[in-house]
Amino acid sequence: MFGDIGTSPLYAIREAFAHELAATAENVLGILSLVIWTMTLIVSFKYLVLVLRADNKGEGGVLALTALISSLSKQPRTSNTMRPLILVGIFGAALLFGDGMITPAVTILGAVEGLSVATPLFDPFVVPISITILVVLFWAQHFGTARIGSVFGPVILIWFISIAALGIGGIIESPVVLEAFNPLYALQFLFDHNMQSFYVLGAVFLTATGAEALYADIGHFGPTAIRKAWYFVAFPCLLTNYLGQGALLLAEPEAVSNPFFHLVPSYLLYPMVLLSSMAAIIASQALITGVFSVTQQAVHLGYLPRLPVVHTSDETIGQIYVPHINWILMSLTIWLVITFRSSTALASAYGIAVSMTMIITTVLTCIVAKRLWGWNVITLGVIFFGLLVVDAVFLSANFLKIHEGGWFPLAVGALVFMVMTTWKKGRLILFEQLKTMSISFEAFMEQVRINPPARVKGTAIFMSIEQSNVPVAIMHNLKHNKVLHERNIFLTVATDKVPYVRSSTRLEVSHLGYGFYRLIAHYGFMERPDING
Repeated sequence: MFGDIGTSPLYAIREAFAHELAATAENVLGILSLVIWTMTLIVSFKYLVLVLRADNKGEGGVLALTALISSLSKQPRTSNTMRPLILVGIFGAALLFGDGMITPAVTILGAVEGLSVATPLFDPFVVPISITILVVLFWAQHFGTARIGSVFGPVILIWFISIAALGIGGIIESPVVLEAFNPLYALQFLFDHNMQSFYVLGAVFLTATGAEALYADIGHFGPTAIRKAWYFVAFPCLLTNYLGQGALLLAEPEAVSNPFFHLVPSYLLYPMVLLSSMAAIIASQALITGVFSVTQQAVHLGYLPRLPVVHTSDETIGQIYVPHINWILMSLTIWLVITFRSSTALASAYGIAVSMTMIITTVLTCIVAKRLWGWNVITLGVIFFGLLVVDAVFLSANFLKIHEGGWFPLAVGALVFMVMTTWKKGRLILFEQLKTMSISFEAFMEQVRINPPARVKGTAIFMSIEQSNVPVAIMHNLKHNKVLHERNIFLTVATDKVPYVRSSTRLEVSHLGYGFYRLIAHYGFMERPDING
């Protein structure tokens, strides 16, 4: 889960100095201060303290927030104001699909590019090696998060320990970088550089881009495990490495071309490239599973067709694999690698989708805090106004990237948003049409009692979703055949939040009278319903 945010040191500091910014002491300390307080405010406070509380039955992500807002829209007094917010939330979820394509490309390219630091001979092989890694990564998704995590967990722990060790070495050489914890350095940098600071903020934002993935993935591991791992392992290790890179730049300004790998001793360079490549794979995994989770939520909420969803764990309902989405992500991610060919080029496209999703998350969380958590207006104003200002500044900085490639995640998000809203609208139209063709169960039973139709021997089974209305199929049967069977069963298939359902509790039968029965077949999320058996 921490792979995305954990691999940001590969490129974030490098990109901060990419716009003709000299690696002077003032600039280094200013950028490090921006990094420290960006991660503290956005990740440690906003997401880990506030946003992770807003789960929808254990699921996270902006679509989970949208589902909570949807529950408020059913109240007459708030329906008109909540519906636009629902659309905004859906667009935020759609943006995650674009982010899920860019993250694997930029992180894996950034890791493999470490070979070029060792020797330029590897330059022609960076793209082919990256594509090979991506193919293996997406192919392995069908094994599931649990099996992949058993391998990835120790690797990402070694990664965090390694980057912290590298950072400690740099800090020992130039302990002055610890002054970056003073936020005045960040403010002074912003005041001194005016418009150029916006370009730098777009790069600094890369240090927090994995926060939205953490929220989207809480269904896989739960908020408690995420908080402990962040505060005690990921956060201190990341800060240490960023400070170490800054210390290196103070001593060797020419290392600005790739400060992360220049921080690595020459005899450890190849092992570090291998480890960073594995960490980049884990970073990609965080976004891929996040996209799977959002897809499943969208299907349940009626915003996407019923795509095949494979549950890969009998212990956690949130661990899933969506084959169709997996192969679409793989194809477009490989296209990005072939088109942009470097992590620097992709970094320009990276961030805008996440920054837009983050500001949407802040707005929706504020509504949830007011309507569902009962927070008072003063508390909301103090906390969320400050967070919105921070989000708005980063969003403005990332808008500068649109013409450099930022258009891609926005285009993907717009396309997915159009598909989701069109599908939802179509379902509502179909539902209304079917509703006009059906009648309530009580009215139907009264009609059968007063004016009983002819009966034929046998049992008829009618699939039923709405338990309050009679299935349209039985109305057609009556209209055209003028008869009913002796026994008529309304069958509903329900998926329970347990991996397996015991045979003794599989079927729930109720007699409705006049030869009608309601049958509810219960299945666990690891089971495939078999109504023929």
